[in-house]
Amino acid sequence: MSEVAVSTRIRLARNLKNYPFVNRLSAEDKNKVIRDVREALSHSNIKLNFIDMKDLSEIGRISLSERHLISPEFAEEGEGRALLISDDNSISVMINEEDHIRLQVIKEGLSLDEAYKTASYLDDVLSEHLELAFSERLGYLTQCPTNLGTALRASVMLHLPALSYSGAIGRIGKNLSKLGLTLRGIYGESSKPSGAFYQLSNQVSLGLSEEAAIDNLKNITRELISQEVKVRDRILSDIEIEDKIHRSEGILKSAYIIDHNEAMSLLSNLRLGAASKKLSTLSLENIDRLICEIQPASILSKYGEELSPKERDIKRAELLRERLN
Repeated sequence: MSEVAVSTRIRLARNLKNYPFVNRLSAEDKNKVIRDVREALSHSNIKLNFIDMKDLSEIGRISLSERHLISPEFAEEGEGRALLISDDNSISVMINEEDHIRLQVIKEGLSLDEAYKTASYLDDVLSEHLELAFSERLGYLTQCPTNLGTALRASVMLHLPALSYSGAIGRIGKNLSKLGLTLRGIYGESSKPSGAFYQLSNQVSLGLSEEAAIDNLKNITRELISQEVKVRDRILSDIEIEDKIHRSEGILKSAYIIDHNEAMSLLSNLRLGAASKKLSTLSLENIDRLICEIQPASILSKYGEELSPKERDIKRAELLRERLN
């Protein structure tokens, strides 16, 4: 399933009972929340490294967002915010985002049960050492009413080039909304699809259990993967699709300047080729790593924050040539 399901994320939103929501927190109280959450999670058996977000540059924060380690909203400013993150980057805890705590676990492929197990363990640690804002009627209390209830968002990053090429993706998106799910771009809410990568996630967190939400997402994801595979089997016999895959490889291996959108589109074609064994020398793992590395802020973080847009596109092409040749 890794040919279609790139990664899985479980995110839990939690607030501390004795503090106002983040938008009403004083600077002093924000520091107290950071201290309390950091202390609580120090009792877990998972090592989490502490980062004061004000110590990172804007580019450094955006780079973390591009790698899905923090939300785009959390990257907007560093003052009064902190991050706890595991050595392998699979676990991150945003402190003072929209809610006091945004805990997320990311796993490769379709791994909803595994990601939920880790998130649930850390949630138990928080509950044991902190008094969380909870209502018997409404569940976990969150700043945004749409997160009330379990305050859980489960999502799967999917690569759906065949369904995109066939034009079926729009119809599928509308049908999914009737099932309590949403299909968004690679960076979630308000983002556009890039390179045929989509984020499928639950919309409803009130009135059903965490396990029920995850099971529903798992079942629909498997059905969507099945549809993608069927369409792939059909279109991959088309010489035009095979030509597109090999042309993409040629451009990526030889271009001297390439912008982000073109690189994402070509890497999407390359990933389709690798998954279908049309390109036997490339692994999905290496392509997925490249997709993270060629993001705008990640290029600036690697090569220097003073690069102009043109210089950034030149460095992106240089990086692609190095990795693919």
